[in-house]
Amino acid sequence: MFAVGHFSFGYLISVFSARLLKTKISIPIVLTLSVIPDSDILVEKLQIPYLTHRGLTHSVITAIIVFMPFFAIYRKKAIPPFLAFAQHALIGDFLTGGSQLLWPLTTQQYGIGLNIRSPTSIALEWLVFLVSIIVMLKTKDMATFFKSQSINLILLIPLFTVLLPTVLSFPLGVPLSLIPPHLGWMLLFSASIIIDLFKPFKSSFKL
Repeated sequence: MFAVGHFSFGYLISVFSARLLKTKISIPIVLTLSVIPDSDILVEKLQIPYLTHRGLTHSVITAIIVFMPFFAIYRKKAIPPFLAFAQHALIGDFLTGGSQLLWPLTTQQYGIGLNIRSPTSIALEWLVFLVSIIVMLKTKDMATFFKSQSINLILLIPLFTVLLPTVLSFPLGVPLSLIPPHLGWMLLFSASIIIDLFKPFKSSFKL
């Protein structure tokens, strides 16, 4: 699945799990975690042993181990971020291609193998994108992107590692039909980062 679907699924599952658990989430953190597993695309180019795409970072076992300290410290508050991270492989990549979900116990890929560029896959990404935007507007989570808060700078990670390389690559890394939702996430992230970066200038003018 492309970044659009990962962002959308990550946000939606985090919001609904947080509601069930009666806890709060950090929108920038869950959105970043939703695509962090694809950092293996970058490190794979360094030819580091055992680091292949949809391997270590897409393993549910790895996710549980990484989050164990957070479960111990934050308890149920760590569950929505964990789900944002784990859904990447359990939902998005399970649908399109598969992942090594049980690495290092086995390198077998689990998934239904739906073609990532098929009309069905593209329609699904559009659907979850639109649903996530509607939920953001209804819950007023959209306002998070336009508030000056330091945590918003974490969005630099998905912006420069996933969104910009995808949109600016030649040939395009995604189908043309998925460029609009990619641009949608990119504009939201960019606005959030710019607002936070300009906060010091605003403060100095007030003085």
